[in-house]
Amino acid sequence: MDLDAYSAAHREEWDRLARLAAKRRFSGVEADELIDHYQSGASQLSVIRTTVGESAQGDRLSLSLSRARLRFTGASANVLSQIPKFFAAQLPAALYSIRWLTLAVALATFVVAFIYAWWAISNPAVLAGLLTPEERRQFAEEDFIAYYSNYSGSSFTAQVWTNNAWVAAQAIGLGILGVFTPAVLLSNAQNLGLSAAIMSEFGHLDQFFLYIAPHGQLELYSIFVAGAAGLRIFWAWIAPGTRTRAQSLAHTGRALFTIVIGLALALLVSGVIEGFVTRQDWPWVIKIGIGTIALSAFLVYQWVVGGRAARAGETGDLEEFESGARQLVAG
Repeated sequence: MDLDAYSAAHREEWDRLARLAAKRRFSGVEADELIDHYQSGASQLSVIRTTVGESAQGDRLSLSLSRARLRFTGASANVLSQIPKFFAAQLPAALYSIRWLTLAVALATFVVAFIYAWWAISNPAVLAGLLTPEERRQFAEEDFIAYYSNYSGSSFTAQVWTNNAWVAAQAIGLGILGVFTPAVLLSNAQNLGLSAAIMSEFGHLDQFFLYIAPHGQLELYSIFVAGAAGLRIFWAWIAPGTRTRAQSLAHTGRALFTIVIGLALALLVSGVIEGFVTRQDWPWVIKIGIGTIALSAFLVYQWVVGGRAARAGETGDLEEFESGARQLVAG
């Protein structure tokens, strides 16, 4: 399609739409005309974006359509009516967009944790520099297990949930700096490795994995997702592609910061498991099975539901009427 010719053919319609959209009061005839031009303009914008993609003409028409819509609706859509679409399409699409980076973060974390554990086990001086022998013994034989039962289930759940959700939010929100998110991931891997080393020193490595497994599957994966989102936001302004850095950062930030909501819910589930399941005297296969089911549900949501939403055209970003029209560029 010749975009210039198409624009010239519809220029008068688009100019009229822009003039009507700028008016504050309408006669009955003008109101009907505004709706007619809006409907035809929306169809024409769809043709432009389908055949040409992003263009200055399309952006200008989009801006006029946004203004026109506000004239005959008077208000944005009810926020509550957007909740089903958010959880069914926007959030899973955002999670799906970072699926491979999430796995890369997970792999890097486990590799670093293993290296720290192997280093500490192979060099007694490492653990000696962290805690005294008595402190390490108390951690391995008392504190590690007692940690899960020192407080009531509800209090413990609230404590771990708010802490983990805050860490996840920071990992995403401060990802733009390029420093905080890697530091959080490195600290997490170090703690895992060194804790495993202390438990191994006193012959309780099996308890380390058994007590972490029920809640840790979903909890750790949620942190990996947060880390991946933070790194992607950082990369958005390092390598913006065809967009300006501000546009790339705005698009990626809008799309991925909504993940905080999903992770808050996922971490609430892991917190409930940690507060009410891990401490129970149930067979380990049941407790670990509950954690595996929780992680599996999240993976299905991210990979299956998210994949379906992505193939339908969702990116996780807010819709145009929610986020505003994009900045116009010379075309």
